[in-house]
Amino acid sequence: MKKFFGLLLIGCFLAGTSAAQTPQQTNSTQKPGQTIHVHVSLENVLFTVVNKKKQLVTNLKKSDFRVYEDGKLQKILFFNREANLPLRIGILIDTSNSIRLRLPFEQQAAIDFLYDTVRPDKDKAFVVGFDTEPVMVQNYTDDLSKLAQGIRSLQAGGGTGLYDAIYYACKEKMIYHPSPEPYLRRVLIVVSDGQDNFSQHSEEDALSMAQKAEAIIYCISTNWTGIQTRGGNVLKHLAKETGGKAFFPIQASDLSAEFKRIGNELRSQYSLAYAIHAHDGSFRKISIKTDKKGLHIQAKAGYFAPSQ
Repeated sequence: MKKFFGLLLIGCFLAGTSAAQTPQQTNSTQKPGQTIHVHVSLENVLFTVVNKKKQLVTNLKKSDFRVYEDGKLQKILFFNREANLPLRIGILIDTSNSIRLRLPFEQQAAIDFLYDTVRPDKDKAFVVGFDTEPVMVQNYTDDLSKLAQGIRSLQAGGGTGLYDAIYYACKEKMIYHPSPEPYLRRVLIVVSDGQDNFSQHSEEDALSMAQKAEAIIYCISTNWTGIQTRGGNVLKHLAKETGGKAFFPIQASDLSAEFKRIGNELRSQYSLAYAIHAHDGSFRKISIKTDKKGLHIQAKAGYFAPSQ
């Protein structure tokens, strides 16, 4: 869903701009100097920028970027550095039998992350454990003690239904009707090896639901062997397509560092918005470019246009 605040702001922005009027928007009886209110749907894109050393770059300007939709250049109507927008965070922790020995380390790292990241009265988080099915152990709250208690309550056992967990979390907890105001940054942090063996939904089902929910997925792999697996490729794909990142720690002590990197990214994002022209429910590909050399832009691959 597109952001309601965007509709209002862009309406005001274009109200006094004659170039924004289309034949359908122009009133033939308009008096000179009369204000016309134009409502335009916006696509909002959150993204991060890193250099060759994988360091976050946070000092760029609107003029440093170009955004394309399905290969066509779009006009950037709003641009900002986003560190203060409210966060809605979902922590999804794989509790299948294969991670039994690693679960205590994962629990503590997730708790430390929430204490470092969630700002009371502004951000909220929920916790889902999943093996053969997802289980909500703590619904949205900014009460850190309740979130920690929910994480500590998780116990290992069963198969792995990763795709079902992502699908459930996005559909039930990250799609908002009506659209939120102000805009909420929606983030899923998935702690798993990516090896799904029990889901009713497919990987593409899970990804499509995440894209519809406008959720950014960060993945922390629980496969500490250092060997590339299909599960690792799944985690990379889910993260890349939604504008997030996948991390692959090789020992328990690295978990906290990976969670901290996610927290740093969430405090170092940019956002831009441009007008939506398609209203047919189709998937629209997004590409953000910069002429600055040696920089990599991390953004979602696209979005589903609203339906008429």
